Amino acid sequence: MIIPWDELSAPALEGIIEEFVLREGTEYGASEFSLDQKKSNVKRQLERAEVQITFNVNTKTCSIVPIVW
Repeated sequence: MIIPWDELSAPALEGIIEEFVLREGTEYGASEFSLDQKKSNVKRQLERAEVQITFNVNTKTCSIVPIVW
């Protein structure tokens, strides 16, 4: 299920983005970025429709995945 990011409350969106960037194994390349930089980057990707928030009803978890055209 796709969750429209712009229909979430600010705290809910912040929580989903933060949980996503804190997941172990998330790769950002050779450079180090602060948590705030990572969260800002993901939010920009949502705003540009490069990624979307999905919800898995079986596991009751959210994820942020690339949009495939």
